[in-house]
Amino acid sequence: MRFFGMMGDKGFSTFCSVLYFASFFVMLHLVNGDLSYSVPEEMKRDSVIGNVAKDLGLDHRRFSPRQARVDFEGTRKRYCDINVNTGDLIASERMDRESLCGKKPSCVVKVDLVLENPLELHRVSLHVQDINDNSPQFRENLIDMEISELAEKGSRFPIEEAHDADIGQNAVQRYSLQKNDHFILSVDSNKVDLVLENKLDREKQKELNLLLTALDGGSPQRSGTVVIHVTVLDANDNAPVFSQAVYKASLPENSPPESTVITVSATDADEGVNGDVTYHFGHVSDDDVNVFSIDPKTGEIRVSGVIDFEESSSFEMRVQAKDGLGLTSYAKVIIDITDVNDNAPEIYLKSLSNPIPENVSPGTEVGIINVQDRDSESNGRVRCSIQQNVPFKLVPSIKNYYSLVSTGQLDRELVSDYNITITATDEGSPPLSSSKSVQLSVADINDNPPVFEEQSYSAYVSENNKPGSTLCSVSARDPDWRQNGTVIYSLLAGEVGGAPVSSYVSVNGDTGVIHAVRSFDYEQLRSFKVHVMARDNGSPPLSSNVSVSVLISDVNDNSPQILYPAPEGNSFMTELVPKAAHGGSLVSKVIAVDADSGQNAWLSYQIVKSTDPGLFTIGVHSGEIRTQRDISESDSMKQNLIVSVKDNGQPSLSATCSMYLLISDNLAEVPELKDISYDEKNSKLTSYLIIALVSVSTFFLTFIIIILGVRFCRRRKPRLLFDGAVAIPSAYLPPNYADVDGTGTLRSTYNYDAYLTTGSRTSDFKFVSSYNDNTLPADQTLRKSPTDFADPFEDLGASLEVRHSFHLYHSTDY
Repeated sequence: MRFFGMMGDKGFSTFCSVLYFASFFVMLHLVNGDLSYSVPEEMKRDSVIGNVAKDLGLDHRRFSPRQARVDFEGTRKRYCDINVNTGDLIASERMDRESLCGKKPSCVVKVDLVLENPLELHRVSLHVQDINDNSPQFRENLIDMEISELAEKGSRFPIEEAHDADIGQNAVQRYSLQKNDHFILSVDSNKVDLVLENKLDREKQKELNLLLTALDGGSPQRSGTVVIHVTVLDANDNAPVFSQAVYKASLPENSPPESTVITVSATDADEGVNGDVTYHFGHVSDDDVNVFSIDPKTGEIRVSGVIDFEESSSFEMRVQAKDGLGLTSYAKVIIDITDVNDNAPEIYLKSLSNPIPENVSPGTEVGIINVQDRDSESNGRVRCSIQQNVPFKLVPSIKNYYSLVSTGQLDRELVSDYNITITATDEGSPPLSSSKSVQLSVADINDNPPVFEEQSYSAYVSENNKPGSTLCSVSARDPDWRQNGTVIYSLLAGEVGGAPVSSYVSVNGDTGVIHAVRSFDYEQLRSFKVHVMARDNGSPPLSSNVSVSVLISDVNDNSPQILYPAPEGNSFMTELVPKAAHGGSLVSKVIAVDADSGQNAWLSYQIVKSTDPGLFTIGVHSGEIRTQRDISESDSMKQNLIVSVKDNGQPSLSATCSMYLLISDNLAEVPELKDISYDEKNSKLTSYLIIALVSVSTFFLTFIIIILGVRFCRRRKPRLLFDGAVAIPSAYLPPNYADVDGTGTLRSTYNYDAYLTTGSRTSDFKFVSSYNDNTLPADQTLRKSPTDFADPFEDLGASLEVRHSFHLYHSTDY
């Protein structure tokens, strides 16, 4: 069937008079055609079934471009295929009608022929025709029949018909029986009966063999046969007779199943079924019904269940002999059971003291054991023992009873539980034994003090820590149990720096974690020691102590302190630089210290600002200020340097100072200092008069002697006194200051001509003349008028009263 569909044009008129046109075309070329082919089953592969191209009126040359193929419904097998070159439908797999359709009279296989571009579908029906490829078959090759010699003439004996997988004419059509003197065949609607035509006589012929043949109607004809074996049965006129009236047997207990106990025997004078004797048990109790079995044919009695002497020592049964038609006779069977050692001793725990305290005295009874064995005589006699590695033993008591007694001192901390294995062995052959485990716990007493895991502890903390921070944790273990082993921590009373230790640290009583109560300062306190006590909860409690050393590490929390030049506002210090100074000459030195330690006190120096940036340089680690080049006439007389001092901490801290330098060969050139020498002398005289009036005469005389001694030594051996450097007064050092590994800059000996204001008399600085090269001459003094100073030296000119040159000494050795 072909279907063409086209949608018509649709026009819509609007106020704008616009016409829209749309067309849609779809063509589906679908052709359905039915073809039928009759195909014999078992057709060989590649056999041609028919030419579908010719039968459908199609051009077979278009089969390949249109991708012709066949599809099957409801099966994965492809019974046929299409040759796209010729249009032939060919067989591709064997078709068995019996497998496809069974006994159905019609067997049709549906095939779809599909072509594409355009799509076409054709239905092809393959009618599979039956061929005579199966022979009639009987279910068995031999049929056994037993017929009594008393059977009447005309008796019918059904025979199972033959089966043929083919259908119609190819199926079973008729039967034939081999000619004989006694039987004929009766067939009615596939019902086959063997009919007795003449009576049988067992005394003349005991058995017959008849051949039955089934034939189908196919061409060529096929057939199947079966042999009918007829046994003539005798009439029953004799009962079976046992060989003896009573049978006796002895059997050991626990005999394995299928063990033969005894064989009974009976005979029957008849033959065949009448003389075929079978054996059976008579009345048997419910307890014994599954213990023995008898072979119906041989009369052999065997073990089928469990034989247990302890349950039953003997069995008595009646045995029946029966022939084919029901005649019977009886005999008695008596079976005696002998005992074997098949029961291991059984151990019973009658009483047990559990737990027992670890301080129990040796010889204490902690349990009672009972041992039993179900066997008899020597098989039931039992010996009991215990392993040797436990502090307990078994002591025999009354019959089959033993006492479990302690033999040594118990220690729960060494062994808290005992798994005591008790073994019982009988005297059978071979002997049997059994074991029983007794779990015995040892109760704890408080006999162990807490023991710290370490002999001493060390805690490391950085200064400036937060109060409440964790310092370390102490841990003590007590091998005792429960409250006897529960440890509580506490601090022992003591002092640190005059204050109670509890104001420095605290300890968690449950965990042993030690916390800082306050923030520590390395410069004030570098280490201290506390003692912690661990106490258990026993009664009475036991305890132990341990020392904890708290070591405080330095943090860079102190900025460098500049000792020279003095900070502004205290003394106003100026250095004199000769005009003839060459490059590399030592001009001055910045002296600084840092209260921290280690790398936090390693100092570095840097000029951050100067009047002439290219004129002076400073040693990074020494603080020495030197000229970078020769002094020229064009250089400014007044030089101001701002020096930054940094430490090596993380983060780094710093301090700055100002250094004032005068480039001049003669102090007379400085007008600001022209008329101040006299005032300076008066100022010093006044100071000496005040000291003389206040001091006691003894102190004054001692002071004069010391001064004279110092001056005498300086004149005689100046290098001996001052090359070793004079220490800086402690007033200029920070509290608890200590230089580590020479990290400061006060290391070598230098001298400078320093000129101070009148306020400098109260300073504790002392400067010594340096004997190093490239330093300023010591005999130069300031003599110029204060009016020559300007800018940063304006305040200096107003207050200068210096009249004399001072050789002031300082040193970096500390």
